[in-house]
Amino acid sequence: MTAASESAHRSSLLSEAVDYYHELLRDAGLASQTFEALHEGLEHNRLIFGGRPLSPYLRPHFITAGDWVRVRSTCETIWGALQKVKDAAVKDDALLDELGITELERSLVKIDPGYRQVSPTARLDSFLTDDAYSFVELNGESPAGIAFADSATEIFRELPVMKRFAERFKVRGLEGRSKMLDVLLSCWDEFSGGKAERKPVIAIVDLRDLPTIKEFELFRDYFEEQGYDALICSPEDLEFDDGGLFCHGVRVDVVYKRLLVNEYVPIMEEFPALLEAYRAGSICMVNSFRGKLVHKKAIFAVLTNERYAELFNSDELAAIGAHVPWTRKFREERTQVRTSSQSESTSLEVELVEWTRANASKLVLKPNDDYGGHGIYIGWNSTAKEWDLAIETALADGDYLVQERVKTAKETFPMMFDDIGKWGMVEQLVDLDPLLFNGVVGSAFTRLSTTELANVSSGGGMVPTFIIGE
Repeated sequence: MTAASESAHRSSLLSEAVDYYHELLRDAGLASQTFEALHEGLEHNRLIFGGRPLSPYLRPHFITAGDWVRVRSTCETIWGALQKVKDAAVKDDALLDELGITELERSLVKIDPGYRQVSPTARLDSFLTDDAYSFVELNGESPAGIAFADSATEIFRELPVMKRFAERFKVRGLEGRSKMLDVLLSCWDEFSGGKAERKPVIAIVDLRDLPTIKEFELFRDYFEEQGYDALICSPEDLEFDDGGLFCHGVRVDVVYKRLLVNEYVPIMEEFPALLEAYRAGSICMVNSFRGKLVHKKAIFAVLTNERYAELFNSDELAAIGAHVPWTRKFREERTQVRTSSQSESTSLEVELVEWTRANASKLVLKPNDDYGGHGIYIGWNSTAKEWDLAIETALADGDYLVQERVKTAKETFPMMFDDIGKWGMVEQLVDLDPLLFNGVVGSAFTRLSTTELANVSSGGGMVPTFIIGE
């Protein structure tokens, strides 16, 4: 089977599966049972984000086994390239400048976390279509959603409509909590030199009163079920005393850091215990502050800039060219942009700012280090005046990126409109988010949105990802 015919076969299988699932929901009784089971499951399993259901959809996202193999291979190849950027950056101040690492962040990055992986847990946000697979950014600092996705998978697997669907199609869910625990333990083992004599006490650390608290509770409960003492702590709960880090009087060995550096820096002097313990080598912190090296969105500007091509091997360069959108630090400079025709792909040297001004229809401006969709300007949704203002804002800020538009994926999903049984079909942007554990793809979930920003904190939702076969 040729690549084209294989792609057509996968597309046909997905279309058949989705059509059949939606056909099953035409049975009013089955749809009502499914709605009730989903609503109760979301409440019982704590899939609530900011007071709203995290997964208000009656169908999961399906991908074929063949596409899952391709996704895994591509993500792991790109991750190998990212690790090389980290290795180069810790020895090269110019590369740190290109990534946008601040002076304070440099001091944090220089601290050895006690293990080699730059980000033992990471998430690559991407769009999978019939003829393309494209990344939009990487969360390499504190990826959320792992436990939420597991919980959603458990709920969706038991939905009445899914049970009927599984009578015709092979369906396989994904799971990440065990892999997250394995990551914490493998980092602890490397940190301890393989000589740890006891099970580590795990502290999940983030700010107080965040909507992600429900996910922390899911993780805490899972860790305890597996025989590990676990706590949920905020920076003000921590004390560094007698060479150890303590939370509510309990000594902590492993910190599962969900706290973002940008959120810790403003309170670091007031609550320094976490930093003091990390600097002293008293805790194994996952992910470490060093993850900032690849969490900056400018990492894509390094991957796609020919100036850094010598860092990567031929397989990595091919994967970067095919799957990572062209990206540049946004500033006054001459640089190379991609041009393509039906027969070849070439490059053209341009004045970046003016070229950006003239090509709004295929570009987006985004801050180098923010999340939740904040500060993003979408060229194709902007008037000329709005785009000019976005350009001036980005230049004045000094830490923005310009990135080419990628082909996005859209599908129709059955969506709950209330908690009493009303639902309907809605077209959604489909953002597939593979999760990497020590550089290996082990799970995924999918974010859905009615807008260009498929982001849960911006009002989007999520569904579990299921692998299907005939």
